[in-house]
Amino acid sequence: MTPEKKKAELKISGMTCSMCSTTIEKSLASLPGVQKAQVNLGNEIALVEYDPTQLRLPDLEKAVTDVGYGIINEKAILRIGGMTCVMCEKTITEALSQLDGVVSVSVNLSTEKATVTYNPRMIRLADLKQAVENAGYHYLGLEDEEDLAIKAREKDLREKRLRIYIGFLVGIPLMILMYVHPFLSMELVSYLSLILSTPTFLYISYPIFRAAYHALRNKSLTMDVMYSMGIGVAFVASVLGTFEVVLTHEFLFYETAVLLATFLMLGRYLETKAKGRTSDAIKKLAGLQVKHALVIRDGAEQEVPIEDVILDDVVLVKPGEKIPVDGVVIQGESYIDESMVTGEPLPVMKNQGSTVIGGTLNTNSILQIKTTKIGKDTLLAQIIRLVEEAQGSRPPVQRIADTAVTYFIPVVLTIALLSFLIWYFIIGSTLLFSLTALISILVIACPCALGLATPTAVTVGIGRGAELGILIKNGEALELSEKITTILFDKTGTLTKGKPEVTDIIGIDIPDNMLLEKAARVEKNSLHPLAVAIVKRATQQGLSLQDVRDFDTFAGKGVQATVDETIVLIGNRYLFKEKNISIPLETEEKLRSLETKGKSVMLIAFDSRFAGLIALADVVKETTPSAMEQFKDLGVQLVMITGDNTRTAEAIAQQIGIDRVRAEVLPQDKAHEVQKLQETGETVAFVGDGINDAPALAQANVGIAIGSGTDIAIESGDIVLVKGDLLDGVAAIQLSRKVMSRIKQNLFWAFAYNTALIPVAAGVLSPIGIMFRPEFAGLAMALSSVTVISLSLMLKNYVPPAQEVKPHGD
Repeated sequence: MTPEKKKAELKISGMTCSMCSTTIEKSLASLPGVQKAQVNLGNEIALVEYDPTQLRLPDLEKAVTDVGYGIINEKAILRIGGMTCVMCEKTITEALSQLDGVVSVSVNLSTEKATVTYNPRMIRLADLKQAVENAGYHYLGLEDEEDLAIKAREKDLREKRLRIYIGFLVGIPLMILMYVHPFLSMELVSYLSLILSTPTFLYISYPIFRAAYHALRNKSLTMDVMYSMGIGVAFVASVLGTFEVVLTHEFLFYETAVLLATFLMLGRYLETKAKGRTSDAIKKLAGLQVKHALVIRDGAEQEVPIEDVILDDVVLVKPGEKIPVDGVVIQGESYIDESMVTGEPLPVMKNQGSTVIGGTLNTNSILQIKTTKIGKDTLLAQIIRLVEEAQGSRPPVQRIADTAVTYFIPVVLTIALLSFLIWYFIIGSTLLFSLTALISILVIACPCALGLATPTAVTVGIGRGAELGILIKNGEALELSEKITTILFDKTGTLTKGKPEVTDIIGIDIPDNMLLEKAARVEKNSLHPLAVAIVKRATQQGLSLQDVRDFDTFAGKGVQATVDETIVLIGNRYLFKEKNISIPLETEEKLRSLETKGKSVMLIAFDSRFAGLIALADVVKETTPSAMEQFKDLGVQLVMITGDNTRTAEAIAQQIGIDRVRAEVLPQDKAHEVQKLQETGETVAFVGDGINDAPALAQANVGIAIGSGTDIAIESGDIVLVKGDLLDGVAAIQLSRKVMSRIKQNLFWAFAYNTALIPVAAGVLSPIGIMFRPEFAGLAMALSSVTVISLSLMLKNYVPPAQEVKPHGD
């Protein structure tokens, strides 16, 4: 048997470069029971798949803290009623501690409160509430819930800021003192510098040395090891020069050591601040989640915490309030602003029977909503989960950076050492110059920019997609979208609205009404859009639709049932050919005429004799022709795939601007059509509604699933278009190309920075008087990471051209 698999997401603090993420991955992967560990430096989240029979969450967290990094969790204070003794305290502690996702529990009997530290990506407050109630106590709500991730980030930024202020406050006067000391001897200056710089240097550089210690203890080389060597050499050389042990007074680098540590800290500060902004999209989405709901129970309105809302509860939503749950309107009508979830800019009218999405805004009237989805099943919760997982994924292009980073530090250490040896022993330069080159190389080299190039762009790009109603489910889909050469479109519900209407009823030797009635009685048992349309027309005409016997389906061809002792067969040409039922010549002409107009025709037989036909037309979506035009502008070939006959399919394709058609394709053969194109070397995207397209969506290089509101098939496809608008499909490819272009730009600058500046730091331009001082090398290093993150952050405001020109409607 395959072991049970569980997923955990850990929010990590203290990572600064790709080697940090590699170190954490190795530590997690070494645990027995861990099947996969992946760390994203950009959003600082580790995704771990593990066997819960062998490991628990605290074991995973320990693997991270053991290698010198921190874990950020949430903390909630639960108010609990019904506790009477110490055993109650023990019972609640055990009940909460057993939940996978709870890190620590502290229950206070006197205040009747439980302080729970938990991982919000694995467990919800509703689970904590249920555990308390299952243990036999009363959950009285939350007293306080702290966002520890925000608090930890703010504390970290505060500490870094203080170190930077102190560094500049001491470092700049020290620099002045080193160059301007008219009334002081060099000996006195060296002692003064030692006294001023030692406490400052130790305070500023402590986090760097601490991280380096943990890295070396775990046998890994990180940037902190190199920075520690650089600033450590500068400071130790200064101390030796002060006391004239081996070195002389000309080796005073005190101001260099302090300013260098300060610039490194400044780089970390700017990086942390910028990285915090890469996950703004997730914070925005999480901010849409409502904390309380107004429910109607026993005829009375009462406000309850959102975790207390249950399925079928009737929720009252007033104008200006957010809708707390996914549901169906049972009373009232109002315009709902869904832009924050679907990207649709115009408010949508909702009335009785309309579905609504939790987190969207009720603008102008009171609504009563019956709850259909709560908690993690709501569309908003699914989008947040999907976006978080996607942001943690890696496109294949990142392998270039990962490979480069693996060799980077050993190569730089080698260059630094060789530089020192060549300048001092071979060229015969001064020890001061050789040492300066060594320190400069150690601090100017920066794999951080390489490590951040991809994850920051992926995090911001996928977050931006979510804001625009485009859910990109992994980094690989981003990269492949850029390479698409052919797009296959399923017709019904994708290019068309998927709501066909009956246009013609032609009975042969029987009244049209009788033909419609018998056909509708059979089709009442099917959910196919054409069947639904036939039933709808019969109902509108007031026909009685009694039950039938022996209902049977022929996959992709038609249906059959016994209606009042008559065997009624409904289907396409294929089915009638198989059953040897011939179509009269005069009917064949009408049939061709209807098909040429782009109509779908259902053939009907009673007891194996042709009885008539029903024609249906599906309306093309308003934005489909415009989307096809823009897809062509992207340089991709377009193919329509449908079960319709060739004439009908070609008529619709011509109407919307598609040149190639694959007609009369059964649902189960769609994946085979995708495969045939792939075998000719095409990179194929398949666009479908996810209802009967799952194999084709999976077979395609990129599966694009379209939905609308809560009907969205969120698990299908690599890219999900929330609104079901094909212009969003164009926008998805434009966004993917933009993100990939930004990743390549980031990688170029990161490689170019290191390629250009390491030789300068090594002193190759010193013959023409250009030499990096170590502290300025540190500043350049800081700026390289910030440049890469800033380029990624520019994606936050990107609007795909397809969405700039989008007509409103549909």
